[in-house]
Amino acid sequence: MASRYDLRSIVVQTLFEADFPRSSSTQFDLENIKSILRRNFNTIVLGKSEGDILSFTDAPEFAERLAIGVLAKKDILDELIVKSAPEWPLEKIDITNRNILRLGIYELLFGKELDVPAKVAINEAVEMAKSFGGENSGKFINGVLANLYKEIEKTSS
Repeated sequence: MASRYDLRSIVVQTLFEADFPRSSSTQFDLENIKSILRRNFNTIVLGKSEGDILSFTDAPEFAERLAIGVLAKKDILDELIVKSAPEWPLEKIDITNRNILRLGIYELLFGKELDVPAKVAINEAVEMAKSFGGENSGKFINGVLANLYKEIEKTSS
């Protein structure tokens, strides 16, 4: 079975696809996210072809909870990205980095429900940025998430 890192990678790829500019206004809706996640899980993890796609219930719960959680909190996550990276308007942040940040911030805020420590959420996001993003993506993601984590720690103590 896939590791949590693999599942996070599939979630980021799913969010990327849903966020990719197109004419449809239904990109970030529940059914679209479920469909993309199901297809990505089946093709990437299970090596299934389009015709062999399993039902959504066969995808691991962890990936589903992350993808649907990010979708449900997208507006809040985007506000936090804007506040945490004020010199970078949201639409100017690379689509890959934007979705890694959404996932990383979601896990920082709601990771306890998923048994994800904050430092693990940050590290996994940085590793994904290094794998999928540009040359400076890891540093950018680390800086934004580390600053947000410090703010969360300040307000919770």
